[in-house]
Amino acid sequence: MFLLKICTALERGKIRYALVGGYAVALQGAVRGTVDIDLALSFSLEAFEKAEKIFLNLGLKPRLPVDGRHVFRFRKEYIKNRNLIAWSFYDPSQPLNQLDVVITEDADGMKTDTLKIQGVNIRVASKRDLIKMKRRAGRPQDLEDMKSLEELLKK
Repeated sequence: MFLLKICTALERGKIRYALVGGYAVALQGAVRGTVDIDLALSFSLEAFEKAEKIFLNLGLKPRLPVDGRHVFRFRKEYIKNRNLIAWSFYDPSQPLNQLDVVITEDADGMKTDTLKIQGVNIRVASKRDLIKMKRRAGRPQDLEDMKSLEELLKK
């Protein structure tokens, strides 16, 4: 499974990350379908460069011709002037295997829940942090995710 492969590699590389997006919402207990993996990384040059090396070693290709150093260095400019919020990768041999590094979120500032799936530790953003992210994003799917997560917190 693609998610387990990514998380195993990040854990081995000792990279601080948090699973965010649709997979995180589903793993936190809400009904949610998704195809791509969304991650937040630590906002550090080392984390971005190490993650890029891991993704490339797993056979993933970046969608844009920029490397980890540039994404980290010009992150704010990409967000503000180019409306780029994710650094995207895909697997050319399995096009449904897609990965987005959300560059608007810092994994260091997130609380995570560690779930063990098939022996793999997966760091998932907490329900409260996911709700904050979803509120900021404000897209229709994010607002639905937010409602589902808020209902789970009430239980």
